[in-house]
Order: sequence, then C-alpha cells, then structure tokens
Amino acid sequence: MNSSLQGEENFRQCCQVLLKLSDELRDGWSWEPVQGSEEGYMRKTALRSVLINSRAPWNCDLECEQGAAADEVDGTNNDFHPERDEDAVSGSSSHVLQYEYHILYSCSYMTPVLYFRASTLQGRSLSLDEVWSCVHPNFRLRLQHSPLTTITQQEHPLLGQPFFMLHPCKTEEFMRPVLQLQKEQHGKVNYILTWLSVVGPLVGLDVSLKYSTLQPHPTDRDATPRSSSPS
Repeated sequence: MNSSLQGEENFRQCCQVLLKLSDELRDGWSWEPVQGSEEGYMRKTALRSVLINSRAPWNCDLECEQGAAADEVDGTNNDFHPERDEDAVSGSSSHVLQYEYHILYSCSYMTPVLYFRASTLQGRSLSLDEVWSCVHPNFRLRLQHSPLTTITQQEHPLLGQPFFMLHPCKTEEFMRPVLQLQKEQHGKVNYILTWLSVVGPLVGLDVSLKYSTLQPHPTDRDATPRSSSPS
C-alpha cells in the first residue's frame, strides 16, 4: 500500500480541514499564498519557554512545551503554561524563544514537510546546534534511534530563506499504519493532522487533543485555505 499523501490536491484538502479546526480552536494556523504563484503553505508562529543552564547557555535539558502565548504573536487568546522539569539544575533561567512553523508539500517525497525557524525575542536567529540543544533529550533519542526523521538546515523552497526542516525521507515509513487506519475508517483520518501530531512535538510544536474531538471528514471540499490578514 502506498503510504504517501497521494498528491498536492489531497494535501490542500487536508490543510483546509486543519485550518477550519484551527479557527475553531483559535490555534493560530493560517494559509500563506506565494505571490505570483498558485503555491502556498500553512504557517503558525508561537512562543516557547525554555529553561537554559547558565553554565551551558543553550543546553536546554528541560521539556520545552509550546506555549499558547502565541497570542502575543498571533492575536490568539490561548493560555501559556510552560511545564518545568523536576530535575532542573540550579542556576538555570527561563527564556522565551519565538518559533515560526511552516507546513509545505514535497513533490519529491509526496509527503508534508515541517519547516521552522527560531529566534530570541531580540531577533537573533538560533543556529542548528542551538536548535538541537533545545530538543528534549527523550526526543533526541527518538530522532537518533527511530525511523522518524532528523533536523537539517536548508533553503525554504518557496521563500528562498534559510530554515530548519524535519527531513521527510522516513515519513512514508512511519505513516504507513496511519494510511491503513484511514482506509479501514473510510477516509476519516486527516493525514496532515495525524502526521503533525507525530513530528510536531520533536521541535516543540504540540497538537491539542481538542483537534480529535472536532475532526471532520478530511475530504471536506467546502473549506478554502485562508490567508492571514496583511499587516
């Protein structure tokens, strides 16, 4: 069974549904069209609180939960409750980083791809090493020893800017059971939403369980990807 997304049109349909759910949950996702092109991508900006060891400035050994303090960035009204690890070392201090997440379709792999970039609130972009250091140790092990994916840095295919990405080479492999479930449930599993719930937490992007309670049929064609309002 082919466990790819089966084309960009299917990708857009799944995105349309996710955008409708995001609107209901005020989760901050928007559709960003590329000027002069029919292409586009999903986008979300969020703030993450990380605990940084002062003796190793970017050794973020605590689980950094995505805070819905994105209301400061996206205009949403979610609450921000970052959790603190019981094993926090003394001398650590809390810092807030801004993350920008993009979901694109890869024609080469026929799967969605998660691109992201991170910066301090002062505007300094994080390096690849700094991004890796802010991945929770448990997730680092999963990236190294499981067939999920890995973090690399490359040019954003639509914007031409440097971004980090979760490489999609293993997406088809770990999504195969999802596609089987989708077939058994007659298409009632949203590929993008399920995929995002697997890969998102690796880079601090948690997916609310409320999506599952609202989830409509993924082939709903009534929705249209919406653009964010121009600034």
